[in-house]
Amino acid sequence: MGKLFLVPTPIGNLKDITIRAVEILGSCDLILAEDTRQTRKLLDNYGIRTPLQSHHAFNEHKTVANICNRIAAGLTVSLVSDAGSPAISDPGFLLVRSCIEKGIEVESLPGPTALIPALVNSGLPSDRFCFEGFLPQKKGRNSKLAALAGEERTMIFYESPFRLVRALEEMATHFGSERKASVSRELTKIHEETLRGTLVSLAEHYGTFPPKGEIVIVVSGKQ
Repeated sequence: MGKLFLVPTPIGNLKDITIRAVEILGSCDLILAEDTRQTRKLLDNYGIRTPLQSHHAFNEHKTVANICNRIAAGLTVSLVSDAGSPAISDPGFLLVRSCIEKGIEVESLPGPTALIPALVNSGLPSDRFCFEGFLPQKKGRNSKLAALAGEERTMIFYESPFRLVRALEEMATHFGSERKASVSRELTKIHEETLRGTLVSLAEHYGTFPPKGEIVIVVSGKQ
């Protein structure tokens, strides 16, 4: 029987990958990638020629069974996302669950993820926190925010730059306009930036200066 490796990839700076991750990606039989074009750039940078196969949110339900069968037959497979750790707001959970149900060994490597550096960099309490990923875009969005209004732990969210101002304004409505928060974008990249303030002040800033890049919002818990 083969094995499934979950291999984190850099969230920006290509140097943020472990030696072990490079070794596994270079020695496995197949790499499952969210976007093969994006992953190819990383592999080319390290001279890795392992075959790639597309595995993303739109096809994973159809391909999981076949992939599990191939691993059970002896294939060693690595799963990567475009950036960060697989299955964290990215595809991966379904494949991991299916492998476990079939008795296939799964091993997850430690490595890059955007939520931890954003949390530590925020200056907000980091001893207890909850990761909420992306808020629902439509149905259930308000109820989700209302449910989090009483959360006492620091909260971490991922958001699109196009929805950032809307998210900050809605959080201000549900959590209070003076709730402290930070917005980190382009972590590990040339234009990395973290701004700290209240939800309202951050919404006003980004309303004037529209952001670009990947966004992580960190919000203090209810006092």
